[in-house]
Amino acid sequence: MSESASFEDLLNEFDQTHPQAQKGEPAMGDKVSGTLIAIGEEFAFVDLGAKSEGRLDLAAIRDAEGQLKYAVGDTVETHVTGKDEESGMLLLGSQHGHKYHGLDELERAYRQGLPVQGQVTGAVKGGVEVQAAGVRAFCPASQIDIRFIEDLSEFVGQKLDFRITKFEGGRRPNLVVSRRALLEEEQRIKAEELRAQLKEGAVLTGTVTSLKDYGAFVDLGGLEGMIHISQLAFGHVKHPKEVLQPGQQVEVSVLRIEPATDGKKREKIALSIRALSRDPWLDAIEQFPAGTRVQGRIARLQPFGAFIELAPGVDGLVHISELGAGRRVQHPSEVLKEGEEVTATVLGVDLERRRISLSLDENREVDASAAVIIAASAKPAAKPAEKTMGSFGALLQESFKKGR
Repeated sequence: MSESASFEDLLNEFDQTHPQAQKGEPAMGDKVSGTLIAIGEEFAFVDLGAKSEGRLDLAAIRDAEGQLKYAVGDTVETHVTGKDEESGMLLLGSQHGHKYHGLDELERAYRQGLPVQGQVTGAVKGGVEVQAAGVRAFCPASQIDIRFIEDLSEFVGQKLDFRITKFEGGRRPNLVVSRRALLEEEQRIKAEELRAQLKEGAVLTGTVTSLKDYGAFVDLGGLEGMIHISQLAFGHVKHPKEVLQPGQQVEVSVLRIEPATDGKKREKIALSIRALSRDPWLDAIEQFPAGTRVQGRIARLQPFGAFIELAPGVDGLVHISELGAGRRVQHPSEVLKEGEEVTATVLGVDLERRRISLSLDENREVDASAAVIIAASAKPAAKPAEKTMGSFGALLQESFKKGR
Protein backbone atom coordinates (compact mmCIF):
# COMPACT_ATOMS: atom_id res chain seq x y z
CA MET A 1 0.00 0.00 0.00
CA SER A 2 1.35 3.38 -1.03
CA GLU A 3 1.85 6.20 1.45
CA SER A 4 -0.81 8.33 -0.34
CA ALA A 5 -3.32 5.48 -0.31
CA SER A 6 -2.66 4.88 3.36
CA PHE A 7 -3.21 8.57 4.14
CA GLU A 8 -6.44 8.56 2.14
CA ASP A 9 -7.68 5.58 4.10
CA LEU A 10 -6.93 7.39 7.36
CA LEU A 11 -8.89 10.42 6.17
CA ASN A 12 -11.86 8.26 5.23
CA GLU A 13 -11.72 6.56 8.60
CA PHE A 14 -11.62 9.95 10.33
CA ASP A 15 -14.58 11.17 8.29
CA GLN A 16 -16.59 8.10 9.26
CA THR A 17 -15.85 8.49 12.99
CA HIS A 18 -16.19 12.30 12.94
CA PRO A 19 -19.15 13.00 10.62
CA GLN A 20 -19.38 16.54 11.98
CA ALA A 21 -16.05 17.35 10.33
CA GLN A 22 -17.55 16.69 6.91
CA LYS A 23 -20.48 18.97 7.48
CA GLY A 24 -18.52 21.97 8.63
CA GLU A 25 -19.90 24.28 11.29
CA PRO A 26 -23.42 23.32 12.46
CA ALA A 27 -26.23 25.65 11.44
CA MET A 28 -28.85 27.17 13.68
CA GLY A 29 -31.48 24.58 14.56
CA ASP A 30 -29.15 21.58 14.03
CA LYS A 31 -29.10 18.86 16.66
CA VAL A 32 -25.52 18.28 17.76
CA SER A 33 -23.51 16.00 20.02
CA GLY A 34 -20.21 16.94 21.60
CA THR A 35 -17.78 16.51 24.48
CA LEU A 36 -17.94 18.70 27.54
CA ILE A 37 -14.48 20.28 27.77
CA ALA A 38 -14.89 22.93 30.49
CA ILE A 39 -17.39 24.12 33.11
CA GLY A 40 -17.33 27.76 34.19
CA GLU A 41 -19.38 29.75 36.69
CA GLU A 42 -22.17 30.50 34.19
CA PHE A 43 -21.52 28.39 31.10
CA ALA A 44 -20.25 24.99 30.01
CA PHE A 45 -18.19 24.63 26.82
CA VAL A 46 -18.70 21.80 24.35
CA ASP A 47 -16.33 20.53 21.64
CA LEU A 48 -18.49 19.85 18.58
CA GLY A 49 -15.66 18.72 16.31
CA ALA A 50 -14.59 20.33 13.04
CA LYS A 51 -12.86 23.01 15.11
CA SER A 52 -16.25 24.13 16.42
CA GLU A 53 -17.07 24.88 20.02
CA GLY A 54 -20.36 25.81 21.63
CA ARG A 55 -21.42 27.52 24.81
CA LEU A 56 -24.15 25.95 26.95
CA ASP A 57 -25.99 27.58 29.84
CA LEU A 58 -25.30 25.68 33.09
CA ALA A 59 -29.04 25.51 33.77
CA ALA A 60 -29.34 23.09 30.85
CA ILE A 61 -27.13 20.51 32.58
CA ARG A 62 -28.44 20.81 36.14
CA ASP A 63 -31.05 18.55 37.69
CA ALA A 64 -34.09 19.71 39.70
CA GLU A 65 -31.92 20.02 42.82
CA GLY A 66 -29.41 22.24 41.04
CA GLN A 67 -26.69 19.58 40.80
CA LEU A 68 -24.66 19.15 37.61
CA LYS A 69 -25.71 16.06 35.64
CA TYR A 70 -22.51 15.96 33.56
CA ALA A 71 -18.78 16.25 34.15
CA VAL A 72 -15.89 17.25 31.92
CA GLY A 73 -15.36 14.50 29.36
CA ASP A 74 -19.03 13.47 29.16
CA THR A 75 -20.95 13.53 25.91
CA VAL A 76 -23.94 15.86 25.74
CA GLU A 77 -26.66 16.20 23.13
CA THR A 78 -28.27 19.55 22.45
CA HIS A 79 -29.10 21.84 19.54
CA VAL A 80 -27.71 25.04 18.06
CA THR A 81 -29.86 28.05 18.85
CA GLY A 82 -27.70 30.91 17.65
CA LYS A 83 -24.27 32.44 17.36
CA ASP A 84 -22.57 35.05 19.48
CA GLU A 85 -21.78 37.90 17.10
CA GLU A 86 -18.82 39.17 19.07
CA SER A 87 -16.95 35.90 19.68
CA GLY A 88 -18.38 33.80 16.87
CA MET A 89 -19.07 30.97 19.33
CA LEU A 90 -22.12 28.82 18.76
CA LEU A 91 -24.88 29.12 21.34
CA LEU A 92 -26.44 25.86 22.49
CA GLY A 93 -29.50 24.69 24.38
CA SER A 94 -31.68 27.44 25.80
CA GLN A 95 -29.36 30.27 24.71
CA HIS A 96 -30.39 32.26 21.69
CA GLY A 97 -28.55 34.37 19.15
CA HIS A 98 -31.54 36.73 19.29
CA LYS A 99 -30.11 39.23 16.86
CA TYR A 100 -32.02 38.23 13.75
CA HIS A 101 -31.95 40.58 10.79
CA GLY A 102 -34.85 40.99 8.41
CA LEU A 103 -37.86 38.88 7.47
CA ASP A 104 -35.86 36.03 5.95
CA GLU A 105 -34.19 35.16 9.24
CA LEU A 106 -37.43 35.63 11.18
CA GLU A 107 -39.16 33.27 8.76
CA ARG A 108 -36.40 30.72 9.27
CA ALA A 109 -36.84 31.01 13.04
CA TYR A 110 -40.60 30.54 12.55
CA ARG A 111 -40.23 27.41 10.43
CA GLN A 112 -37.65 25.84 12.75
CA GLY A 113 -39.54 26.78 15.91
CA LEU A 114 -36.59 28.74 17.27
CA PRO A 115 -37.07 31.53 19.80
CA VAL A 116 -36.37 35.14 18.97
CA GLN A 117 -35.76 38.09 21.23
CA GLY A 118 -38.07 41.05 21.05
CA GLN A 119 -38.64 44.23 22.98
CA VAL A 120 -42.10 45.06 24.24
CA THR A 121 -42.78 48.59 23.01
CA GLY A 122 -46.33 49.13 24.18
CA ALA A 123 -49.52 47.71 25.66
CA VAL A 124 -52.36 47.69 23.14
CA LYS A 125 -55.89 46.35 23.12
CA GLY A 126 -55.80 42.61 23.73
CA GLY A 127 -52.04 42.28 24.13
CA VAL A 128 -48.67 43.97 23.64
CA GLU A 129 -46.68 45.26 20.69
CA VAL A 130 -43.26 43.67 20.19
CA GLN A 131 -40.34 44.78 18.01
CA ALA A 132 -38.28 41.81 16.78
CA ALA A 133 -35.43 42.36 14.29
CA GLY A 134 -36.95 45.69 13.35
CA VAL A 135 -40.32 44.11 12.55
CA ARG A 136 -43.51 44.87 14.46
CA ALA A 137 -45.20 41.84 16.01
CA PHE A 138 -48.22 41.26 18.24
CA CYS A 139 -48.35 39.12 21.37
CA PRO A 140 -51.89 38.38 22.67
CA ALA A 141 -52.48 38.99 26.38
CA SER A 142 -53.06 35.26 26.94
CA GLN A 143 -49.62 34.49 25.45
CA ILE A 144 -47.44 36.90 27.42
CA ASP A 145 -47.23 34.66 30.49
CA ILE A 146 -48.46 31.35 31.87
CA ARG A 147 -50.64 33.15 34.41
CA PHE A 148 -53.17 35.88 33.88
CA ILE A 149 -51.58 39.33 33.88
CA GLU A 150 -53.94 42.14 34.76
CA ASP A 151 -51.63 45.07 33.92
CA LEU A 152 -49.73 44.42 30.67
CA SER A 153 -47.88 47.73 30.93
CA GLU A 154 -45.42 46.11 33.37
CA PHE A 155 -43.79 44.40 30.37
CA VAL A 156 -43.23 47.59 28.36
CA GLY A 157 -39.51 48.15 27.79
CA GLN A 158 -38.52 44.58 28.64
CA LYS A 159 -36.54 42.36 26.28
CA LEU A 160 -38.05 38.89 26.28
CA ASP A 161 -37.87 35.65 24.33
CA PHE A 162 -40.78 34.75 22.05
CA ARG A 163 -41.75 32.04 19.59
CA ILE A 164 -43.30 33.12 16.31
CA THR A 165 -46.69 31.40 16.01
CA LYS A 166 -47.94 33.17 12.88
CA PHE A 167 -45.85 34.52 9.99
CA GLU A 168 -47.16 36.35 6.93
CA GLY A 169 -44.55 38.13 4.82
CA GLY A 170 -45.04 40.73 2.15
CA ARG A 171 -44.95 44.50 2.18
CA ARG A 172 -46.85 44.62 5.47
CA PRO A 173 -45.61 41.62 7.49
CA ASN A 174 -48.01 40.11 10.01
CA LEU A 175 -46.30 38.39 12.93
CA VAL A 176 -47.92 36.91 16.02
CA VAL A 177 -45.61 35.76 18.82
CA SER A 178 -45.96 33.86 22.08
CA ARG A 179 -43.87 33.96 25.22
CA ARG A 180 -46.15 31.48 26.94
CA ALA A 181 -45.21 28.71 24.50
CA LEU A 182 -41.56 28.94 25.60
CA LEU A 183 -42.47 29.14 29.29
CA GLU A 184 -44.71 26.06 29.03
CA GLU A 185 -42.00 24.14 27.21
CA GLU A 186 -39.50 25.04 29.94
CA GLN A 187 -42.07 24.08 32.57
CA ARG A 188 -42.64 20.67 30.96
CA ILE A 189 -38.92 19.92 31.02
CA LYS A 190 -38.65 20.91 34.68
CA ALA A 191 -41.77 18.89 35.52
CA GLU A 192 -40.29 15.72 34.04
CA GLU A 193 -37.07 16.21 36.01
CA LEU A 194 -39.08 16.83 39.18
CA ARG A 195 -41.26 13.73 38.71
CA ALA A 196 -38.13 11.60 38.73
CA GLN A 197 -37.42 12.57 42.37
CA LEU A 198 -40.99 13.19 43.55
CA LYS A 199 -41.98 10.86 46.38
CA GLU A 200 -43.68 11.01 49.75
CA GLY A 201 -41.38 12.45 52.38
CA ALA A 202 -39.21 14.34 49.89
CA VAL A 203 -38.18 17.82 51.03
CA LEU A 204 -38.34 20.42 48.26
CA THR A 205 -38.04 24.17 47.83
CA GLY A 206 -40.79 26.05 46.05
CA THR A 207 -42.33 29.47 45.49
CA VAL A 208 -45.74 30.51 46.80
CA THR A 209 -47.91 31.40 43.80
CA SER A 210 -51.30 32.13 45.36
CA LEU A 211 -53.20 32.09 48.65
CA LYS A 212 -56.74 30.83 49.22
CA ASP A 213 -58.87 30.60 52.34
CA TYR A 214 -58.16 26.86 52.54
CA GLY A 215 -54.43 26.86 51.82
CA ALA A 216 -51.48 27.98 49.70
CA PHE A 217 -50.36 26.89 46.22
CA VAL A 218 -46.64 26.38 45.66
CA ASP A 219 -44.68 26.09 42.40
CA LEU A 220 -42.12 23.33 42.85
CA GLY A 221 -40.49 23.97 39.49
CA GLY A 222 -42.78 22.75 36.72
CA LEU A 223 -45.33 21.18 39.07
CA GLU A 224 -47.67 22.81 41.55
CA GLY A 225 -48.60 21.52 44.98
CA MET A 226 -50.89 22.74 47.73
CA ILE A 227 -50.34 23.27 51.46
CA HIS A 228 -53.64 22.88 53.31
CA ILE A 229 -54.16 25.50 55.99
CA SER A 230 -53.86 22.80 58.66
CA GLN A 231 -50.34 21.98 57.41
CA LEU A 232 -48.96 25.52 57.59
CA ALA A 233 -48.03 25.45 61.28
CA PHE A 234 -48.73 23.68 64.55
CA GLY A 235 -50.51 26.76 65.88
CA HIS A 236 -53.91 28.06 64.82
CA VAL A 237 -53.86 29.80 61.42
CA LYS A 238 -57.03 31.60 60.36
CA HIS A 239 -55.78 32.48 56.88
CA PRO A 240 -52.57 31.55 54.99
CA LYS A 241 -51.70 35.26 54.62
CA GLU A 242 -50.83 35.25 58.32
CA VAL A 243 -47.70 33.18 57.60
CA LEU A 244 -47.09 33.35 53.82
CA GLN A 245 -47.17 35.77 50.92
CA PRO A 246 -47.07 35.27 47.11
CA GLY A 247 -43.53 35.10 45.75
CA GLN A 248 -42.09 33.80 49.04
CA GLN A 249 -39.72 30.82 48.88
CA VAL A 250 -40.61 27.98 51.23
CA GLU A 251 -39.26 24.57 52.15
CA VAL A 252 -41.95 21.89 52.11
CA SER A 253 -42.35 18.16 52.68
CA VAL A 254 -44.37 16.00 50.26
CA LEU A 255 -47.23 14.38 52.20
CA ARG A 256 -48.88 12.42 49.40
CA ILE A 257 -49.22 12.27 45.63
CA GLU A 258 -52.51 11.49 43.92
CA PRO A 259 -51.86 10.31 40.32
CA ALA A 260 -53.68 12.05 37.50
CA THR A 261 -56.89 10.33 36.45
CA ASP A 262 -58.69 10.38 33.12
CA GLY A 263 -60.33 13.69 33.86
CA LYS A 264 -57.25 15.32 35.36
CA LYS A 265 -54.23 16.56 33.45
CA ARG A 266 -51.89 16.67 36.43
CA GLU A 267 -51.32 14.84 39.65
CA LYS A 268 -52.33 16.37 42.98
CA ILE A 269 -49.43 17.01 45.34
CA ALA A 270 -50.18 17.60 49.03
CA LEU A 271 -47.46 19.53 50.85
CA SER A 272 -46.66 20.48 54.43
CA ILE A 273 -44.54 23.07 56.21
CA ARG A 274 -45.63 21.80 59.61
CA ALA A 275 -44.08 18.38 58.97
CA LEU A 276 -40.62 19.98 58.96
CA SER A 277 -41.09 21.57 62.39
CA ARG A 278 -40.62 19.91 65.77
CA ASP A 279 -43.88 18.74 67.31
CA PRO A 280 -44.44 21.08 70.30
CA TRP A 281 -46.24 18.28 72.18
CA LEU A 282 -42.91 16.45 72.55
CA ASP A 283 -41.88 19.10 75.07
CA ALA A 284 -45.28 19.51 76.74
CA ILE A 285 -44.51 17.51 79.90
CA GLU A 286 -41.34 19.47 80.64
CA GLN A 287 -42.81 22.80 79.58
CA PHE A 288 -46.12 22.47 81.46
CA PRO A 289 -45.63 20.27 84.55
CA ALA A 290 -48.68 19.57 86.71
CA GLY A 291 -49.23 22.09 89.48
CA THR A 292 -47.58 25.06 87.77
CA ARG A 293 -49.27 28.33 86.86
CA VAL A 294 -49.18 29.13 83.14
CA GLN A 295 -50.32 32.00 80.94
CA GLY A 296 -52.28 31.62 77.72
CA ARG A 297 -54.84 33.11 75.36
CA ILE A 298 -58.46 31.98 75.08
CA ALA A 299 -58.55 30.33 71.64
CA ARG A 300 -62.21 29.25 71.55
CA LEU A 301 -65.21 28.62 73.77
CA GLN A 302 -67.36 25.51 73.84
CA PRO A 303 -70.39 24.65 76.01
CA PHE A 304 -68.23 22.20 78.01
CA GLY A 305 -65.29 24.55 78.59
CA ALA A 306 -62.65 26.88 77.20
CA PHE A 307 -59.56 26.06 75.13
CA ILE A 308 -56.46 28.06 76.02
CA GLU A 309 -53.49 28.34 73.66
CA LEU A 310 -50.42 27.85 75.83
CA ALA A 311 -47.91 27.71 72.93
CA PRO A 312 -48.18 27.48 69.14
CA GLY A 313 -49.84 24.12 68.51
CA VAL A 314 -50.47 23.34 72.20
CA ASP A 315 -53.91 23.99 73.71
CA GLY A 316 -55.15 23.25 77.18
CA LEU A 317 -58.77 22.75 78.25
CA VAL A 318 -60.43 24.38 81.23
CA HIS A 319 -63.52 22.30 81.95
CA ILE A 320 -66.62 24.35 82.77
CA SER A 321 -66.47 23.00 86.34
CA GLU A 322 -63.03 24.66 86.75
CA LEU A 323 -64.13 28.11 85.57
CA GLY A 324 -66.14 29.51 88.45
CA ALA A 325 -63.83 29.01 91.44
CA GLY A 326 -66.68 27.45 93.39
CA ARG A 327 -69.68 29.14 91.75
CA ARG A 328 -71.83 27.51 89.07
CA VAL A 329 -71.22 28.60 85.46
CA GLN A 330 -73.78 27.78 82.75
CA HIS A 331 -71.53 28.68 79.78
CA PRO A 332 -67.83 29.74 79.52
CA SER A 333 -68.89 33.01 77.82
CA GLU A 334 -70.25 34.17 81.20
CA VAL A 335 -66.70 34.62 82.52
CA LEU A 336 -64.40 34.56 79.47
CA LYS A 337 -64.12 35.88 75.91
CA GLU A 338 -62.00 34.77 72.95
CA GLY A 339 -58.61 36.46 72.71
CA GLU A 340 -58.44 37.20 76.43
CA GLU A 341 -55.17 36.53 78.26
CA VAL A 342 -55.56 34.38 81.38
CA THR A 343 -53.48 32.55 83.99
CA ALA A 344 -54.34 28.92 84.76
CA THR A 345 -53.11 25.98 86.81
CA VAL A 346 -51.99 22.76 85.07
CA LEU A 347 -53.90 19.76 86.46
CA GLY A 348 -52.43 17.09 84.19
CA VAL A 349 -50.87 16.28 80.83
CA ASP A 350 -52.05 13.45 78.55
CA LEU A 351 -49.58 13.14 75.67
CA GLU A 352 -51.31 10.26 73.95
CA ARG A 353 -54.58 12.16 73.62
CA ARG A 354 -52.78 15.49 73.38
CA ARG A 355 -54.69 17.08 76.20
CA ILE A 356 -53.71 19.38 79.04
CA SER A 357 -56.23 19.84 81.84
CA LEU A 358 -56.34 23.33 83.38
CA SER A 359 -58.13 25.23 86.10
CA LEU A 360 -58.72 28.96 86.55
CA ASP A 361 -59.12 28.56 90.30
CA GLU A 362 -56.07 30.27 91.86
CA ASN A 363 -56.48 28.23 95.04
CA ARG A 364 -56.78 24.89 93.26
CA GLU A 365 -54.47 22.40 94.93
CA VAL A 366 -52.79 19.81 92.70
CA ASP A 367 -50.89 16.74 93.73
CA ALA A 368 -48.26 16.70 90.98
CA SER A 369 -47.34 13.10 91.73
CA ALA A 370 -50.95 12.02 91.22
CA ALA A 371 -51.46 13.90 87.95
CA VAL A 372 -52.07 11.50 85.08
CA ILE A 373 -49.26 11.71 82.51
CA ILE A 374 -49.35 9.25 79.62
CA ALA A 375 -46.33 8.81 77.37
CA ALA A 376 -47.02 9.22 73.67
CA SER A 377 -45.88 5.65 73.03
CA ALA A 378 -47.99 4.11 75.77
CA LYS A 379 -50.89 1.84 74.81
CA PRO A 380 -54.24 2.17 76.59
CA ALA A 381 -55.04 -0.82 78.75
CA ALA A 382 -58.42 -1.99 80.02
CA LYS A 383 -57.15 -3.89 83.08
CA PRO A 384 -56.36 -0.86 85.29
CA ALA A 385 -59.92 0.40 84.77
CA GLU A 386 -61.29 -3.02 85.83
CA LYS A 387 -59.20 -2.92 88.99
CA THR A 388 -60.51 0.53 89.82
CA MET A 389 -64.12 -0.63 89.44
CA GLY A 390 -63.35 -3.68 91.60
CA SER A 391 -61.92 -1.47 94.33
CA PHE A 392 -65.03 0.72 94.21
CA GLY A 393 -67.26 -2.36 94.48
CA ALA A 394 -65.29 -3.56 97.50
CA LEU A 395 -65.84 -0.20 99.19
CA LEU A 396 -69.57 -0.50 98.61
CA GLN A 397 -69.64 -3.97 100.11
CA GLU A 398 -67.67 -2.75 103.15
CA SER A 399 -70.12 0.12 103.57
CA PHE A 400 -73.07 -2.27 103.53
CA LYS A 401 -71.41 -4.44 106.17
CA LYS A 402 -70.86 -1.47 108.48
CA GLY A 403 -74.45 -0.36 108.05
CA ARG A 404 -75.80 -3.67 109.20
